[in-house]
Amino acid sequence: MAPGEDLAVVRNDEPEAIDQLEWGLLPHWAEDPQESSRPINARSETAAEKPMFRDAFEKRRCLVLSSGFYEWQEQIGASKQPYRICLEDGEPFAFAGLWEHWEQGGTTKNTVTILTTDANEQMAPIHDRMPVMLEPNEEETWLGADDEGELESVLDPYEGGDLRTDTISRAVNSPDNDTPEIIEPVDSGEQSGLDEFA
Repeated sequence: MAPGEDLAVVRNDEPEAIDQLEWGLLPHWAEDPQESSRPINARSETAAEKPMFRDAFEKRRCLVLSSGFYEWQEQIGASKQPYRICLEDGEPFAFAGLWEHWEQGGTTKNTVTILTTDANEQMAPIHDRMPVMLEPNEEETWLGADDEGELESVLDPYEGGDLRTDTISRAVNSPDNDTPEIIEPVDSGEQSGLDEFA
């Protein structure tokens, strides 16, 4: 999924349903969606205070459903190396997210951003940040808790040691490349012919 596309989301106001929300948060108070910043991520450490996210953090939280995510590792003398990160058993999981409803002149948009936190031990060699991956027993807390301290308690780095971190083709850098093959593990030293996607 690329920014601007729809993500599968469970909203706190409809916890029994799966919705499709556009990736890139548009705050309800924005005047012009074409000129507004549309962050796809929000730092969990500051989301409760930042004007862009503060209202959503208090009132509009959600689970962003996923089977994996991507991160890019800096390379000396080369373009960044993409990785796909997922659970070893391949099971789906949920990120902590914030959602917004924007409406103006008969046009409506429901949008979402994903919260991030410090990288855990498995992710640290790749990047210093990672999405907030919720444990199953944390999902209800994130959707329904009222206490800010309780909410912040689930916004920590993923503690499980069961992540797979696979190097994948640089073809993933282009949203036009949308085939299963681009997320198959590859040897990071054998990506000839893919420089045009870097």
